[in-house]
Amino acid sequence: MQKRAFLFLQGVCSPFYQRLAQRLKSDGHLVVKVHFNAGDIAYWHRSLGPSHLFRGRLDELPGFIQSLWARYAITDQVLFGDRRPVHRAAIDHAEAAGIRTHVFEEGYFRPFWITLERDGVNGHSLLPRDPSWFFETGKALPALPKPVRFKSSFKLRARHDVAYHAAGLANPLIAPRYRNHAPITAPVEYAGYIKRFTLLKQWKKRDARRVKALIEGHAPYYLLPLQLDSDAQIRDHSPYANMEEVMDHVLGSFARHAPPGSILCVKNHPLDMRLISHLHTLKRLERFYDLEGRIVYLESGDLEALLKHAAGTVTVNSTVGIVALENGCPTFALSDPIYHLAGLTCEGPLEEFWQAPAKPDARLFDYFRNTVMHTVQVNGGFYCTVGIELAVTNAARILEACPSPLERLL
Repeated sequence: MQKRAFLFLQGVCSPFYQRLAQRLKSDGHLVVKVHFNAGDIAYWHRSLGPSHLFRGRLDELPGFIQSLWARYAITDQVLFGDRRPVHRAAIDHAEAAGIRTHVFEEGYFRPFWITLERDGVNGHSLLPRDPSWFFETGKALPALPKPVRFKSSFKLRARHDVAYHAAGLANPLIAPRYRNHAPITAPVEYAGYIKRFTLLKQWKKRDARRVKALIEGHAPYYLLPLQLDSDAQIRDHSPYANMEEVMDHVLGSFARHAPPGSILCVKNHPLDMRLISHLHTLKRLERFYDLEGRIVYLESGDLEALLKHAAGTVTVNSTVGIVALENGCPTFALSDPIYHLAGLTCEGPLEEFWQAPAKPDARLFDYFRNTVMHTVQVNGGFYCTVGIELAVTNAARILEACPSPLERLL
């Protein structure tokens, strides 16, 4: 095998990056790391290879990255999240320099998978938007074995996140120009989570009753799963600025075109920090569009049970869309997720969806899932020990392959 030189940019707040680098180094490859803040340094070991701290302005980053490419004869770069400002300079110029970019993200299929794609993810994925390609490709691929399962608690993920941001207290000295890609600071985020999880127990009982009433009731209901305003899926991969715009659009359309007596169930994201009251926004929109009694709001609840009985699901680009398709639920995508394919998501305007939502083609979904799993999904996780070891073993195989599994099929 020809040995390569990997430049690691920013990763997740966990030991995953360090373990992956150890694996690549043990396979004989050169590993170089760019640190952007004190948290990056805390989750890295100097024995892995050369590391460099970037302390300049963002407009100086392209020159800095390109100097490292030349100095170490970099062949590949590895990063988590293709829309982070500190990654754009590296991604935008890599192809012209002959450098392969490998992007990690949370899995399209969860919970036992992570995403690993060349060049970009989500709206920048290389996956085609041609249903016939998925049909032919997925039909020819062998069935995947069941994934290795593991338990990864939110508490473990939170501990890594706290440790990463605690190290960041040294940023004013170490990296004074660094600005986090997230629009919300860590202390505010933690306060929101504490408040949420304090209330979750009482929400679960209330929401279980609401879900039961929806499923056992005679009125058809549609599901609108909310996403996080801070998520790149909304900020960079959708036409909406935030969830308020999404709710305004969907409730307005529902009020004008949905069957009389039907219900819209709005389910909050499980990691929402409650910095903005979606319930308050919904109440205002409910009054404005004269929808009193036709909106049900959930903070929790059995998602799969809801999807199995829903008349349809409207999403921007949430992974809930994939779960909806998996359960045979008619799905309308307001943006362009990887599953936005004729035969899977409903075509035409939203106004028509309320009246005649078409079920997804079950065979096409099976072929779509099989293709995505074979090409850009990696069995493993970012946070627990078992998940990390799985992810490292499976991701290293893809990082060392050229071309990648998806490129071979394309």
